[in-house]
Amino acid sequence: MRAFLSVYDKTGIAALGAELHELGVELISSGGTAAAIAEGGVPVVDVADLTGFPPLLGHRVVTLHPIVHGGILADRRDPAHLRDLEANGIDLIDLVVGNLYPFSSDPSVDLIDIGGPTLLRAAAKNHEYVTVLVDPGDYPVVLNEIRQSGGTSITLRRQLARKAFAHTAAYDSQIVPWLDEELQRPEDALPPTLHLSLERAQDLRYGENPHQAGARYRVTGTPSWWDDVTQHAGVDLSYLNLFDADAAWRLVHDLGVGSESERPACAIIKHANPCGVAVAHAAATAYERALACDERSAFGGIVAFNGPIDADTVAAIEAGVQADVIIAPGYDEGVVERLEAKRKNTRVLEAPRPRQPSLAVRQLSDGFLLQEAHNFAAHPQAWSAVTDRKPTDVELADAILAWRVCGYVSSNSIVLAKDGVAWGIGAGQQNRVESGQLATQKAAGRAVGGACASDAFYPFPDGVDAAASAGVAVVVQPGGSVNDDAVIDAANGHGLAMLFTGERQFRH
Repeated sequence: MRAFLSVYDKTGIAALGAELHELGVELISSGGTAAAIAEGGVPVVDVADLTGFPPLLGHRVVTLHPIVHGGILADRRDPAHLRDLEANGIDLIDLVVGNLYPFSSDPSVDLIDIGGPTLLRAAAKNHEYVTVLVDPGDYPVVLNEIRQSGGTSITLRRQLARKAFAHTAAYDSQIVPWLDEELQRPEDALPPTLHLSLERAQDLRYGENPHQAGARYRVTGTPSWWDDVTQHAGVDLSYLNLFDADAAWRLVHDLGVGSESERPACAIIKHANPCGVAVAHAAATAYERALACDERSAFGGIVAFNGPIDADTVAAIEAGVQADVIIAPGYDEGVVERLEAKRKNTRVLEAPRPRQPSLAVRQLSDGFLLQEAHNFAAHPQAWSAVTDRKPTDVELADAILAWRVCGYVSSNSIVLAKDGVAWGIGAGQQNRVESGQLATQKAAGRAVGGACASDAFYPFPDGVDAAASAGVAVVVQPGGSVNDDAVIDAANGHGLAMLFTGERQFRH
């Protein structure tokens, strides 16, 4: 039995070489891999001695040779293949061990590996006879089968071949976007092709419903901030727990502007929509105000905080309603134990800051939609005051909060906010007036003198009339309707200030 070993990740390679040698396997290698094996006193044949060619072109050509690839690719049932091997003095290779450079760590032409992927693909193609190893975690399994039966089973070889092809596919998927960056013109916001290689990172309790399987995936070889989430308590996470917690975590970290960015904030999410949002002087107060927005909807929701949870906040949570998930950047001593004792099923998560993706991908029935990821941050310096009355500083602060929250609410969306609290949230209605009516009903007079935000322009004055009926002092909306003049006239008629953002925030 003969093995060819050439790895970037040398984890366990010396031990593997030693154990293969003890099992009577002849080892072939080169460069750093050969040196790592030889350091342990294990004999290894240098590939240059096998092929008769030294490394060429600054090591760009090392393993690309018929003696290597013929030994890997030969169909051992085909007499013609065997005659070719005999005529050219080529011996069979039964095991290939290799893995590739982490291209994305330092992208360059020099890190585009040719020989490595070719070795792995050749061995994986011929898995009927050849075992291919790309993951050090699989070394013990292969060694165990060789010890027990003198070789590996076809079932194991197929599994390892699949892993090898996934490994080379992931490698190529890192090169393509790097070339896109080199080639992309300013007007090309989206790539002509998209190459995603994803690996399963976390098995979930179930999907959207208990009869559906669910899992979290990440870009192959690329850590996700979700990998650094610690679950301190509660039952296993489900698909919707992660989906809603992600929405809550992004929202709660996007609430502040200027000095408000340091203020404690709380967001409560239910079915991917916020039902309560507040910023305050303390986390406990932020929670109490967020819960007060819509306590009935908050039951079984996701509660997110942008700062550590202390004893006062736990006391507020204990007095509140059941939450499926609580997520925060940290917990004071004894806090987790109190949460676990009071809410045994509540998942208690500790998480780092979320990262904003550059692209957003959504699946169609048999295809995909791709767009630039939307940055929901408010840019009030670019807003225009279009009414006779201009907003006061206090009203502007209310408008900024309402606009920020509005970007995280399903369209059509209307948000009513005052004094750091989103008192009324109208989500997902087919017309903007009913979203406004729903927000007004939920606000129940608590947004009087505050702000109303609309994620898209008001097509008719009736939406402004609905905002006025809630008693707000300022309306913030994108503008851009053919009826803008009539809408502005309606705002003036009600004595409202109105701001145009010039940016829409649809979310479906």
